[in-house]
Amino acid sequence: MTPEVSVIIPAYNRCAMLLEAIDSVLTQSTPAFELIVIDDGSTDGTSDQLERLAETIRIERTDHRGPAAARNRGAAIARAPLVAFLDSDDLWSPAKLERQLAFMRDNPGCAISQTNEIWIRNGRRVNPGHRHRKRAGDIFIDSLRTCLIAMSSVMMRTDLFRSSGGFDEHLAAAEDYDLWLRILIDHEAGLLDEPLVTHRAGHPNQLSATTPALDRFRILALTKLLADDRLSPARRTAVVEVPAGKCGIYARGLRRRGKIEKVRLYERVADQARGWLMRAVPEIGCAVESMRSMLGEIPHEC
Repeated sequence: MTPEVSVIIPAYNRCAMLLEAIDSVLTQSTPAFELIVIDDGSTDGTSDQLERLAETIRIERTDHRGPAAARNRGAAIARAPLVAFLDSDDLWSPAKLERQLAFMRDNPGCAISQTNEIWIRNGRRVNPGHRHRKRAGDIFIDSLRTCLIAMSSVMMRTDLFRSSGGFDEHLAAAEDYDLWLRILIDHEAGLLDEPLVTHRAGHPNQLSATTPALDRFRILALTKLLADDRLSPARRTAVVEVPAGKCGIYARGLRRRGKIEKVRLYERVADQARGWLMRAVPEIGCAVESMRSMLGEIPHEC
């Protein structure tokens, strides 16, 4: 029987947390799913632990290429019409899939939805700030400054994921921010306003703790977005304001550290972003490739 949803977990050197995440999927109140775990070249014994579950879940082991590539691989082999992602350090409540599948059935025009979350940091529950508050509908402009879709809460049409091109594998961070913005150009986000995901932060190998200056990746995502001809004039104006500001802040930090060549690149990107508003930036593609080249040496973490 074809499952209703394919659940994809990328895994890299988080064996204990991964097993907890897997258990939170296997104890779901609905059996209408397949679980795909992509072991992204772990070296901490993850593969041995996964082997014990081989009859229950689908497992693939790949060379270490980062979470974007791992999720893309999982989506490529997914059999269900819907995909849901779970980070290996997060957990689902037992009713997560059942409730969200019902939401998607009740809203057939919805191509992407999410649930609410409980945030745990360093073992203690915390309240997210107002800017992180989830909402439904057209959230494109609000999502430019803050990523408003949470990876472990999202469920989306598999054909939408594939037609969007999936996650940008050149991005070691903010690959979710990049994809959601591309999708939100054309699609509203659905929200099941129930806290059905536990987001765990504060542990030593959390991506945001191991990848410095995350704004570099957000700037690249926004610069790519400026070349998208689906943007309306109003949305293009909104997009321009964000990378121009982020580039200026980041360039000042680089200047203090004496990284003048990189300063010039980010100052040029800021100027070109403003030029895109006037439809006159022939070098934006070169700027994107220059940033990709600089960021290519950043190590990947899941």
